[in-house]
Amino acid sequence: MKSFSGLTEADAAARLQAEGHNELPQPDRRTPFRIAIEVLREPMLALLMVGGIVYLALGDLKEAIILVAFATMSIVITVVQETRTERVLEALRDLTSPRALVIRDGERRRIAGRDVVRGDLIVLSEGDRVPADAVLLRCQDLQADESTLTGESVPVRKVAWDDRPTSGSGPPRPGGDDLPHVFSGSLVVRGSGLAEAIAIGAQSEIGKIGQSLATLETEPPRLQMQTRRVVRLFAIFGGGVSVLAVLLYGITRGGWLDAVLAGIALGMSMLPEEFPVVLTVFMAMGAWRISLARVLTRRAAAIETLGSATVLCTDKTGTLTENRMTIVELRLADGNVFHPQNGMEMPAQFHHLSEFGLLASAPEPFDPMERAFHTLARERPTKSEFRHPRRKLVHAYGLRPDLLAVTHIWQADGDRQEYLVATKGAPEAIAGLCRLSEADRAALTQSIDAMASAGLRVLGIARATHGGPPWPASPRELSFEFLGLVGLADPLRTSVVEAVRECRSAGIKAVMITGDYPATANAIAHQAGLERGELMTGEQLEQLNEAELARRVETAGVFARISPNQKLRIVNAYKGNGEIVAMTGDGVNDAPSLKAAHIGIAMGGRGTDVAREASAIVLLDDDFGSIVKAIRLGRRIYDNLRKAMTFIFAVHVPIAGLALLPLVFGLPILFGPIHIAFLEMVIDPVCSLVFEAETEEDDVMRRPPRSPDEPLFSRALVAWSLLQGLLAFVVVAAVYVAALRWGMPVPEVRALTFFSLIVVIVSLILVNRSFGASLLTALRRPNRTLAAVLAAVAIILALTLLWPFASKLFAFGPLHADDLALTLGAGVVALLALEMLKPLLRPRLRPQSPPTQPLAMDQTPKPTGG
Repeated sequence: MKSFSGLTEADAAARLQAEGHNELPQPDRRTPFRIAIEVLREPMLALLMVGGIVYLALGDLKEAIILVAFATMSIVITVVQETRTERVLEALRDLTSPRALVIRDGERRRIAGRDVVRGDLIVLSEGDRVPADAVLLRCQDLQADESTLTGESVPVRKVAWDDRPTSGSGPPRPGGDDLPHVFSGSLVVRGSGLAEAIAIGAQSEIGKIGQSLATLETEPPRLQMQTRRVVRLFAIFGGGVSVLAVLLYGITRGGWLDAVLAGIALGMSMLPEEFPVVLTVFMAMGAWRISLARVLTRRAAAIETLGSATVLCTDKTGTLTENRMTIVELRLADGNVFHPQNGMEMPAQFHHLSEFGLLASAPEPFDPMERAFHTLARERPTKSEFRHPRRKLVHAYGLRPDLLAVTHIWQADGDRQEYLVATKGAPEAIAGLCRLSEADRAALTQSIDAMASAGLRVLGIARATHGGPPWPASPRELSFEFLGLVGLADPLRTSVVEAVRECRSAGIKAVMITGDYPATANAIAHQAGLERGELMTGEQLEQLNEAELARRVETAGVFARISPNQKLRIVNAYKGNGEIVAMTGDGVNDAPSLKAAHIGIAMGGRGTDVAREASAIVLLDDDFGSIVKAIRLGRRIYDNLRKAMTFIFAVHVPIAGLALLPLVFGLPILFGPIHIAFLEMVIDPVCSLVFEAETEEDDVMRRPPRSPDEPLFSRALVAWSLLQGLLAFVVVAAVYVAALRWGMPVPEVRALTFFSLIVVIVSLILVNRSFGASLLTALRRPNRTLAAVLAAVAIILALTLLWPFASKLFAFGPLHADDLALTLGAGVVALLALEMLKPLLRPRLRPQSPPTQPLAMDQTPKPTGG
């Protein structure tokens, strides 16, 4: 008999090294060289290069070299930063790639699809995306959708290699029934199997024809579009002002090369090139921070939307609970009850109930409930002819929306006359298969209610016999005998109660949508602390039209006995009421509702690849608490992004004003391109690293969700930025004008003004660290990146003042103690003035809550049935 222990880890590692990863070439990956080419196209770099050329024309080789050095430094910093971002994104791509369940060293292991190697044994179940071309060694009613390869949407039936038709031979090809091969990229829509990988990556069929499953271009996130628009407007406006400044300088003062340098300095001061850099860094680092909470973001737009969620629809099993099922109660049709966990030996009358529950489970279970039946059989073995070692599973009927039951037909070698049939599933479905009388159904309902009210997951078990092939088209054609009920317990996760409490304080309504029995769902909802809203069943939902459903969901807190296509209706009902919906799901049929939700959340542990592909977020641990952590981090990321953008707006006002002021009033020129380039070296790391590292606001989960339509650059934010910038400009300009009136030499005036500007920029950093907290509160929050940046700035400023070469390079004169005190005084004045103004504007700076009227929604998928 063929061994199914699979490859060893050593063999797999050797093949991975020799043959490479199981993936197709991805030309869209950004290499450091490609990033450098993109940087060379940036307007700021072009201005630096032009400035260097002008200095060469003026015969000032030293200034030209320094500008080129600054330009090179800018390229290096950007390439390093962007390369690190790409590495983060690459790591996230690896984590979010389709997962594969393989057998290695005799144990099942879930690995990234790209790590599958030729020869791996792949365990396939309904909803899995096949990671490689493979030959089926075992197969149970497996059907695959191979439309990615053939264009035919009708699933094809598969058989194991030993059961393949004898006629026909040749290389494996997709399409056609009763073939023993599955292909990379195809989808298992029914059944299960075990397959051995025979071709990976470019050697697979999908690789040969050059197709890719990730070729769809998605629309850029809303924040990215807003940022591009703002940068474009600033570039146009700044370019126009720079041209006018060149003309003004050249006409009034002569010296056109000096005019060009002044114009370049002004253009650099007005170009907020940091916006796209900040957005890229925040989104990448945000996705990485969220991944540390065991949550993966597949689309950057999800980070934007997380802070807007108003309704969180979650399933029960594995999300609110641990997905660790244990059989705690067996109940016969006559009402007798046995609790396996009480340590007593199982009475003989319960043996059939236990055994047929086992026969209705997969021989090699993956589902937690089916594992529970195997565990019970191991821990409490029974002497039974039904588990003869040579008994063979010959036919299976899977779970269907119209019949929530799994049915297996078994045959023993040498016994061709009788086949045993075992079925388990929803008690209502089993009662229907057994054709119970009204009285028996009433008694059954009482038993179910008693078990479900204790929070148990209840399954019905039945048995039948059959004479042999041909098999019935449906289990309904068989005559079943009802054996009893099985109660399974799944403990609540320890983090759930606190996470639900956080949702409530954050203005997020958490609702449970489950296929479980209503009493069970209600018991778990009560334990989790969910809002005690109305309980609605799938049967009740089916009777409602869309308008009625939209009204009912406002008061509903638990949805029980819900089918996957009904989840889509619930999501659309909430959306129609203007809610921002986050939705969890794990099955193939959950894909439409995950795609329809504003934030689709797939289960990474038990979820199917189809569910993951339709979602924006993947939970690695399937934990409800992780969803709430992601929402908290999403709000923090958006808050810090607004702080960074506010700082960028504000800091460019005094820089541009000080570059323009001398041109307008005929005063000595303060800043050249080299000074602006130096300031950019300060601004870039501050806004992209310091603000990204800021800790969350104290009330981040005590305020209502923000409106998804709120622009990043709101009027209040722009006004606050301009106010900060104007105040900073007035303070520094006052120092500049006063120094000129005191008769200080121009180099000393330049140094004094430049130092004052740097200190005022530090004040802007401190002011913008928090929208809500005071300065003293913000200072108590740790931010090591800020401390490192401020220390570096202080060292560089000291060098420019004390090192003669640097002083001459920046055209700085000496400063004395009273001059330095004046610069510090300028920063303190700006800081105190802005801190006193902040409380007056604080309510307007807060993210705005969603509007009460329904929002215009995108077109959503329609129910596809099944």
